[in-house]
Amino acid sequence: MSLLLAQFLAGLASAASLFLVASGLSLIFGVTRVVNFAHGAFYMLGAYLAYSLTTHLTGPLGFWLGILAAALLSGIIGGVLEILLLRRIYHAPELFQLLATFGVTLATQDLVILIWGPDDLVGPRAPGLTGALPILGQFLPTYDIFLIVIGPLVLCLLWLLLHRTRFGILLRAATQDREMVGALGVNQKWLFTSVFALGVFLAALGGALQLPRTAVTHGMDLSVIVEVFVVVVIGGLGSVPGAFLAAVLVAELNAFGILIYPAISLVLVFLVMAIVLVVRPYGLLGRREGAARAPLGALLRPWRPLHWVGSLGVAVVLALATLLPFGLGRYGLGVATEILIAILFAGSLQFLMSVGGRASFGHAAYFGLGAYGAALAVKWLGAPMELALLAGPALAILGAALFGWFCVRLSGVYFAMLTLAFAQIVWSIAFQWVTVTGGDNGMLGIWPPRWAARAPTFYWMTLLLTAAVVLGLRHLTFSPFGYALRAAWDSELRAEAQGLRPKRLQWLAFTIAGAVAGLAGALFAFFKGSVFPDAIGIGQSIDGLVMVLLGGVGTVSGAVIGAIAYKAGSIWLLSQTDYSRLVLGLLIVFLVVLFPKGIAGSLQAAWLTIRTRRPKTGPGA
Repeated sequence: MSLLLAQFLAGLASAASLFLVASGLSLIFGVTRVVNFAHGAFYMLGAYLAYSLTTHLTGPLGFWLGILAAALLSGIIGGVLEILLLRRIYHAPELFQLLATFGVTLATQDLVILIWGPDDLVGPRAPGLTGALPILGQFLPTYDIFLIVIGPLVLCLLWLLLHRTRFGILLRAATQDREMVGALGVNQKWLFTSVFALGVFLAALGGALQLPRTAVTHGMDLSVIVEVFVVVVIGGLGSVPGAFLAAVLVAELNAFGILIYPAISLVLVFLVMAIVLVVRPYGLLGRREGAARAPLGALLRPWRPLHWVGSLGVAVVLALATLLPFGLGRYGLGVATEILIAILFAGSLQFLMSVGGRASFGHAAYFGLGAYGAALAVKWLGAPMELALLAGPALAILGAALFGWFCVRLSGVYFAMLTLAFAQIVWSIAFQWVTVTGGDNGMLGIWPPRWAARAPTFYWMTLLLTAAVVLGLRHLTFSPFGYALRAAWDSELRAEAQGLRPKRLQWLAFTIAGAVAGLAGALFAFFKGSVFPDAIGIGQSIDGLVMVLLGGVGTVSGAVIGAIAYKAGSIWLLSQTDYSRLVLGLLIVFLVVLFPKGIAGSLQAAWLTIRTRRPKTGPGA
C-alpha cells in the first residue's frame, strides 16, 4: 500500500509539471487556434535560462528569482515571435502553423547548443527543499511535494484570471467567437500577443521548475511536446481545467503503467488518447471550435492532366534518372536511392492531402509498418526480398485500413491529432516489444539478395517502383475516384446529395496512401539493412509534411520536387555544417511565410501570371 501511495504522489508531482506546460498550450490554441509545436522549445528555453540565472544569482532568494526571471524572459521572447511570425499565418491551415512552429523548434535546438554547448547541465537544488519526507515507510522528495502544491495553485490562479478579470473575460470570449470580439472593438492582435506570451511563460515556468529534478538537455523539447499534445487533446483543446484533469490522468498512467504493466506502459497513454478522440472528438472538457479554418483546398488551383509537353518532360527526366548510375559513384547512387524512397513516401502523403483533403501528423506509422513488415518477413518467416516487399505494404494496408476507419470520422486538427495518436501507438509497440522488434536495438541484417545487392541494380529497382507508383497516383488523381474525392472534401453535403459516400472515399484514400508509404518503408529497410523505431517517430512524419509543403500542396508533382529538394538539401547541410537544424528550421519558416504554395506551386502561379499578362495578337486584339 505504501508503495502505491508513493507512486501516486510521484505521479501527482509529474502531473503538476505537465499541467504547467499543457495549460499554456491549451490557452494558446483556445484563443489563437495555433497548434504550437514550438511550445516544447520554450519549455527547454526556460530550463536553460533558469540554469544560467540560478547559478549566477546568489542569496536565499536568488534561486526563485532566477526561476521567475527565466519564465518572464521566455514569455517576452514568445510575444516577439508571435508578432514577427504567427500574425502572418493565423488564417492558414493547421499544417502550415505546425510546420512553422516546428521550424522554430529545429532552430532553437541548435541555438541552445551554440549558447550553452552540447553537454547536459545540472542545476542547483531548490533552497529549503532538498530533503525527503517519510510517508508510510516510503520517502518522497520535498521538492515533489512542493510541485504537488504548485499545480492546483496555478489552476486556481488561472481560473481567477479567466473568470474574475476583464482580460480573462476577453480571452474566454475570443475562445468561443473571435469575430464577435473583434466586432466589439477589441484589439485582437494585442490580445493574441498577450495570450501567447502568457502561454509561453507557463511553458517556460514548467521547464525552469524541472531544474532541481533533472538535467537540462537540448533534446528535452521533443521529449515533452508529444506528451503535452496528448494531455491537451485528452482534456480538450482550449480547456484549462481539462488540461489539469488530463495531466493527472496521463501522469498516473505513466506512474502505474511502469509499475504494473511495464511491457505496454508507453502504449497506454496514446491508447487512451485515441479512445477519447474516437468517443469524444473534442476532448473530455473541450468544445467544438468557434471559428472555421482555411482548408487545404483553398491553396489548390483547378488541376489538369499533363499536356504533351509535360509528358515529354517526364519521359526525359525518367531517361536521365535511368542513366544516373553511369555517372555517379556508390555514394551518389546511395543518395539518389534515398531520394527515390523519399519521393515515394512524400507522394503517398501528397495524395492524402491534395486529393483526399486530409493533413496527417502521423503518416510515419505506415512507413514504419512497411519497414517492420518487410523485416519481420525476412527474420521470422525467412521470406526472400520479393515477398518481403509485398509483406511490408500488406501490413501497412492493414494498419491504414484499421486506423483510417476511425480517423476519417474526424476533421481538422482533431483528425491530425488522432493520426498522431495511432502513430505513437505503433511507435510504442515497436519500441517496447523487444522480443519481436528488437526494441531500440532495432532489427539488423535486412539485406537484399545477391542479384539486387549491387548499388546500380537496387537503384534501378527502386526507380522502377517509384516511377510506376507515382504515375499510378497521378492516374488516380484524374480518375473518377480522384474527382469524387475532391468533391467530397470540397463540399461533403453536396457530394452526399450526388450519391457519393465521402467517408468511404476518404477511408479508401487513407488506405491507398498507407499502402504506398508502406512500400517506401519496405524499400528503406532493404536499403539500410536495418529497421529502428525512429522510422515511425514524429520526426519522420514531419519530414513528409515538409517535403509536401516545400514542393507545393496544391500540385500533383509537388511531392517529387519537394522530396528531391528537401532530401538533397538535408544531406548537403549535414556535410557542410554542424548546425543544419538551425538552417533547416529557418528555411521552413521562410517557406511557410513567403512561399506557402511551395516550389512547384509558385512556379505554376508565376507561369499562369505570365500567360494572363501576355498581350493578345490578331484581329481580336
